[in-house]
Amino acid sequence: MRAAARVRRTGCVAALLIAAGCAHYGPPADDHAAIAAHDGSPVAARHDAAPAAIEAMLDDFHGAAAHADEERYFAHFAADGVFLGTDASERWDVQAFRAYAHPYFARGHGWTFHGVRRRIAVRGDLAWFEEDLETKNLGPARGSGVLALQGGRWLVEQYVLSITVPNDKMAGVKTLLAQ
Repeated sequence: MRAAARVRRTGCVAALLIAAGCAHYGPPADDHAAIAAHDGSPVAARHDAAPAAIEAMLDDFHGAAAHADEERYFAHFAADGVFLGTDASERWDVQAFRAYAHPYFARGHGWTFHGVRRRIAVRGDLAWFEEDLETKNLGPARGSGVLALQGGRWLVEQYVLSITVPNDKMAGVKTLLAQ
């Protein structure tokens, strides 16, 4: 009887530890939030400043595209970064995406995206974001992605561009896609 009670008690303690470890997992609830210790340390200060640095980086990323500045635009990508476009076939590693975009940039043609709302979450040297975009050619769109802090700079590991479709318009879109 005592052995069975000990096993039950051990099982309950293990379950509580697992539940406590999983209790807070996921991005913070507030906009433009960074997860960081606020103890005055250089690491905490760096993470407290991260959302503003990421905002500036994303604005420059989009600004470089709008000005067809190929060097500046692609300097925002990590070496193994990926761009996922709106077409299902568009999964570009940096080299392939640059080869695709080069003729446009060479002619002075880029694309104009402006972030109108962003949500940024930071954990250590990784961050993820989502942004509502005003675009010249696509209309309202959304960007999201993952960034990594490398050499003191936030770099794009993955950028996902999507076109938002209102739910009540989806049947019409499906019909068009089926044609």
